[in-house]
Amino acid sequence: MAVKLDSVLTCPKCGFSSEERMPTDFCLIRYQCKKCGHVMTPKHGDCCVFCSYGSVPCPPIQESANR
Repeated sequence: MAVKLDSVLTCPKCGFSSEERMPTDFCLIRYQCKKCGHVMTPKHGDCCVFCSYGSVPCPPIQESANR
């Protein structure tokens, strides 16, 4: 299965959703909501904001699930 690079991030504070392209060479550990300004950080045990708040987990997690 191919790795998806686009994920919809949903702000836990205001519920605003935004489709974003995930980086493939680093984990994104801070993301500021475009609507309310809330700074999202990964939940305990997650490597990045996409794994915590995204519709699709980050590329390394997708790759490990496909093995």
